[in-house]
Amino acid sequence: MGLRIYPKEQMKHYLIIDAISIVFLIFIVLEAESVLALPVRLLLLAIFLFSYYIALWHKDVRLLLAVLGGISILTVFGILINPPLLLFGFIFADLLGRAASHWHRGIGIAAIGGMFLTVFFIYSNAEFSWEHNFLLPVMILQMVYPLLVYIRGKNLHLKDELLVANHQLEQQYIEEQERHRIARDLHDTLGQTLTMIKLKSELSAKWIDHDKEQAKKELLDILSSSRIALKQVRELVSEMKFIPLDKEIEQVKTILTQAGMEATVEVVEQPPLLSSVEETMLSLSLREAATNVIKHSEATNCLIRLTMENDAYVIRIVDDGIGLRQASIGNGMQSMQERMQALLGTAAVADGEGGGAVVTLRLPLRHHERSAMK
Repeated sequence: MGLRIYPKEQMKHYLIIDAISIVFLIFIVLEAESVLALPVRLLLLAIFLFSYYIALWHKDVRLLLAVLGGISILTVFGILINPPLLLFGFIFADLLGRAASHWHRGIGIAAIGGMFLTVFFIYSNAEFSWEHNFLLPVMILQMVYPLLVYIRGKNLHLKDELLVANHQLEQQYIEEQERHRIARDLHDTLGQTLTMIKLKSELSAKWIDHDKEQAKKELLDILSSSRIALKQVRELVSEMKFIPLDKEIEQVKTILTQAGMEATVEVVEQPPLLSSVEETMLSLSLREAATNVIKHSEATNCLIRLTMENDAYVIRIVDDGIGLRQASIGNGMQSMQERMQALLGTAAVADGEGGGAVVTLRLPLRHHERSAMK
C-alpha cells in the first residue's frame, strides 16, 4: 500500500498547521542556547517526530504511549532550553482528543498538566519573567482542548448518523410512493381489462347453450383481452425493473455528496449498447457499492470510474476510507456478486493501493455481442 505520510481526512484542516508548528519547533530547538549537545537535540527531535507520527495514525493505547513520549520530550525542552516550548503541547493535545478510550484521554490530560507543573516546580526558585506568565492559561487550554476535540468529533459523528437516518427515511418514503404508484398503475391499466374479461366470461356462460356462435365470439373477445392484459403486465414489470445506468450514476453521486463526500465520476470510455437487464444489474450493483461506502468506509472522497478493459465493461468504485481492515464480505457484496454472475460477470472488492477500498464490477461483452449478432 506504500508509505502513509498523513491521514487524508485530516489534510484539509490540520496539515498546514502541523507542518508550521513542527518546523518552528525544530528551528527553535536547534538555534537556542542550551546545555544539550546538538546530537542530543537531534535525537530528542527524532523521538518527538516518531511519537507524533504514531499518534497521528492510531487511536488506541499506541496513541496514549505516543502522547506520553512527546510530552516527555517537551518537558525536557521546557526545562533545559526554554519554558515557552511547552506551547507545542497543543500538537499532542489535539491528537489526544481523538483517543478511543476515555481512560486514555484522561491519562493524557493528566500528563499534560504534569508537564507544566514539572517545569513550574523546576523554575520555582528562579522567578519567571512576566513573559512566562501566559503559560498558566496555556496549561489550562491544553488540558481542556482534548475534551473540546472529542465533543466536536462526537457531534460530527452524530451529524453523519443523522444524515444516514434521513437518507434511509427518504428511501423509505420513495419506496412507499413507488408502491402507491404501482398499485395505481395496476388498478388503472389492468382493472378495466380484467373487468372486461369477467363480463365476457359471464356472457359466454349464458350464450353457450343458446347461441354457440355468439358464445364463440365472446370467447374470442376474452382471448384478445387476455393478450392485452398480458402485454400490460409485461410493460409494467419492465417499467418497474429497468434502471438506466446514467441516471443511477447521477443519483449515486448526489447521495455520496449528501453524505459529506467528494464524489467524482470519470468516464474513460462510454458504455457500449447494453440490454435492459445488463444496465439494471450494473445500476443495482453500483447502488449497493455506494451504500457500503457510505456505511462502512469513513471516506471523504469517492471516485466512480467507467472504462473498457479486455472486451469487458468495468466500473470501479474507489474510496479513500479505512479499507477492509475492519470490514468483511456481507450481504451487500454477496448481492453484487450474484447479480454480476447472472450476467457472466464478476464483482470483487480489494484494498486500494493508496488506502481505502476498490469495488470492481466487470461485465464481459463477448457473449453479449454474439447473441446480438444471432
